[in-house]
Amino acid sequence: TVVDVTLIAKYAVESLSKAVILCHNHPSGTLRPSEEDRKITKKVKEALSLFDIRVVDHLIVTPEEGKYFSFADEEDILD
Repeated sequence: TVVDVTLIAKYAVESLSKAVILCHNHPSGTLRPSEEDRKITKKVKEALSLFDIRVVDHLIVTPEEGKYFSFADEEDILD
């Protein structure tokens, strides 16, 4: 899946956001983030920081009801 950091930044800036929450799905049901998930989270965080916009969380959801992974709860990438 392609993630366009420029478009994310564009929408965040145009809407005068001070913070964003990223979210994507893993249709496979796997809750653990991939290394690419970690890299893109860090990349978006760094890009948005140039505009003083904070990434509050990045959620991964699955088809299984009530199951999700929260970078804010489980990873130190957002610190």
